[in-house]
Amino acid sequence: FGLAADENFVITTTNRKEITEDNFSELVQDGVTLYLLQSVDQMLLSATKERIDFLPHYDTLVKSGMYEYYASEGQNPLPFALAELIDNSLSATCRITGIRSIQIKLLFDESQGKPAVAVIDNGRGMTSKQLNNWAVYRLSKFTRQGDFESDHSGYVRPLPVPRSLNSDISYFGVGGKQAVFFVGQSARMISKPADSQDVHELVLSKEDF
Repeated sequence: FGLAADENFVITTTNRKEITEDNFSELVQDGVTLYLLQSVDQMLLSATKERIDFLPHYDTLVKSGMYEYYASEGQNPLPFALAELIDNSLSATCRITGIRSIQIKLLFDESQGKPAVAVIDNGRGMTSKQLNNWAVYRLSKFTRQGDFESDHSGYVRPLPVPRSLNSDISYFGVGGKQAVFFVGQSARMISKPADSQDVHELVLSKEDF
């Protein structure tokens, strides 16, 4: 790697967990992306990519949840899909002591890409591993990797508040991924953990599948 004999370095996961003799067998597995850095908190000089493998057939992801939406007894199911996405933002912002900001934008300017629904919040953000695990449909506790982190890790339901504020508004409980693919054909999640300088981006596309 062109390292000088007296140069210090660390090897970390994309989650910035340092690889040591004690955790090597737990964290270093086939397909895991690693960083070679001068320090754990070193700023990355360029963007990196990490591949996510799916075990289920892609139809399990892009078509699951459809029954719940189409069986909504004549109601317009779109608000329920949006509620799933807002629910994630409510969970992410539940511990903010200041102003909780959640924006919903409908983008129709096709010069900037295809029409889209954007949900933006000032929540705590997700690590690369949390984004990875969000992408895996119905991730089983029996198949989780050793450094598994839920995208809702650390979430504690707030004291009784209106339902619209307590991250409990999802109607069908089918989750954000199914809501995304009910609304459109692809999802792009961009997240920066509150205690990190890294920005993580996840793209799920039916066309890519």
